[in-house]
Amino acid sequence: MTKPMFLDDAYLRDGEALVLGHTPEGGVILDQSIFYATGGGQPGDSGMMMWNDNHLPIATCVKVKGREDTQLALVPAEPVQLPPVGTQVSLSLDWERRHSHMRVHTALHLLSVVISLPVSGGSISVGKGRLDFDMPEAPEDKDALEASLNRLIELDYVVSEGWISEEELRANPTLVKTMSVQPPMGSGRVRLVRIGDDTRQIDLQPCGGTHVARTSEIGRVRLGKVEKKGKLNRRVYLHLDD
Repeated sequence: MTKPMFLDDAYLRDGEALVLGHTPEGGVILDQSIFYATGGGQPGDSGMMMWNDNHLPIATCVKVKGREDTQLALVPAEPVQLPPVGTQVSLSLDWERRHSHMRVHTALHLLSVVISLPVSGGSISVGKGRLDFDMPEAPEDKDALEASLNRLIELDYVVSEGWISEEELRANPTLVKTMSVQPPMGSGRVRLVRIGDDTRQIDLQPCGGTHVARTSEIGRVRLGKVEKKGKLNRRVYLHLDD
């Protein structure tokens, strides 16, 4: 199993790991990873892997298919010689790209607050993202939604993580906002991301992605176009302003 270090500290930019194996596609399986693996609409991280005098650019990180235990593999940007099994490697993230994903991901959680409708899909990229809502009619006042979203961001709410059992989640199904993507089950517990605190909680939902520590770190955002996607769905785009 690969220890997902990013779940404990999304701000880790550098780290060390041990090579456990290689995938048939040329990925490097590690015992622990600061690289987020593609999933939940968030892309895998990119960066650099180093050992001895070697520097290997990493294009992304993925989950290894066909394994009951969770293993993560770093995918090189080009086919090259890989570090042998048992090698201790140093890892370094493309931090600007990761931090942009963190800001967008947290902003999308807030978007699901100001548009309080079931979510049927979503995607994150550098500087922008989108959510698909079960929304038969387009919003009447997109400017008002954007203003509400930026007010929440400016209030500088704390973003934190916690865990509940799978039984607790089954007993509270309203925590899951996404209709098309269910949180990963099978490990006995589910990670929750909370925006706010005991005084005022803004949002609480299962999520395995990376987020900023406070909403003010997102910066100002603007809402882009709203696209019709089927009879009942609308796709709402969000952009970071810087």
